[in-house]
Amino acid sequence: MKPYRDADGDSGIAAYESGPGCILVRFHRGGTYRYDDTRPGAVHVLEMQRLADAGDGLNTYINQHVRDDYARRLD
Repeated sequence: MKPYRDADGDSGIAAYESGPGCILVRFHRGGTYRYDDTRPGAVHVLEMQRLADAGDGLNTYINQHVRDDYARRLD
């Protein structure tokens, strides 16, 4: 996984990994979650990948748009 840059220094996200149609997100407080084309859907995944690569806004996006709509928890 790639460390999340966190441009503002205030994110709950520690790391992420993008793949075709999915993104894995690891949070500082624990838990790694898979978001994919089925849950929460391709539009959300593409935006989450964009924000992850930018290093800003991913945690806010998850909180505002997808919350618990993830495909599965990995740990």
